[in-house]
Amino acid sequence: MSTSTPVAKRNRKKFGYDNLAGFLFSLPALLLLILFVLVPFIAAFVFSLYNINFASSHAPTWMGLEQYRRILFDPDTSPIFWHSLGNNLYFAAMVVPVQTGLAVALAIFLNQKLRGIGIFRTFFFMPVVFPMSLVVVIWSLFFQRDSLGMFNSALGALSGGLIQPIDWLGTQELALPSIAVLSIWAGVGFQMVVVLAGLQEIPSELYEAAAIDKASKWQQFVHVTLPGLRNTLVFVVMITTIFSLRLLDQVYILTGGTGGPLDSTSTVMLQAVVAAFKNGNVGQGSAFTVIFVLIIIVLTLIQRALLRQEKEIK
Repeated sequence: MSTSTPVAKRNRKKFGYDNLAGFLFSLPALLLLILFVLVPFIAAFVFSLYNINFASSHAPTWMGLEQYRRILFDPDTSPIFWHSLGNNLYFAAMVVPVQTGLAVALAIFLNQKLRGIGIFRTFFFMPVVFPMSLVVVIWSLFFQRDSLGMFNSALGALSGGLIQPIDWLGTQELALPSIAVLSIWAGVGFQMVVVLAGLQEIPSELYEAAAIDKASKWQQFVHVTLPGLRNTLVFVVMITTIFSLRLLDQVYILTGGTGGPLDSTSTVMLQAVVAAFKNGNVGQGSAFTVIFVLIIIVLTLIQRALLRQEKEIK
């Protein structure tokens, strides 16, 4: 004999419909995730197990995990991978804090009730809309090593000709920082919009209570704004780090795919592209991409752990 009440039956029926509706609503995103993320990753892993070379007429041969051993441990081939990964980390160390700080500052400014604030928001977000290839081509004119380059021309004018033209992209110490400046300008608008959305989620009552307690603007920022933006900033930092690790377009266009000078701008993704499309070694290029995806997964797990700790503290 059933002991279920009519209310319990209605609840089960409602929850069943809600679960089905939620599944159907998320099904297109799930299919796209499988089609454009999972399937390519599996295909890349399968390709990495074979010696597939476009420049050779021989059929693909089984290699197992040999590609990974060569990339990570072989003394002849692994140094370029670790050097490229080091460049990625150095690039991220420059871009992530500066871009995040600028995004917070711009978001706070654009969160004010000012006349024409919509124009300012559009202006600061505009670089994100432009294709990266177009941005890089324009900035290549700024980085010209002669006096016609905008940066060299400005430095020459400000110094009265005392500062000679600088080869921004041809100097080992300046090449990657120069690309970092370009990337910060091009990407800060996206982080700004995310932080701005986080700011608008902070209850205004918290600021009113802080003002009643005679807290200064800086104290409100430290004790109200930053705690309210914690999860948003964790997301911004992680997504910026991921973008930094997949650095490719800027380096490929500005250096002609060489990663120069002397591999000072070489990155993991550049090595994958060079291996697969320039050297014809599809297996090695696929192995590079698989390693890159695994690094991204580790970073995502770190993000989830940080957010989980925040929920436990609350």
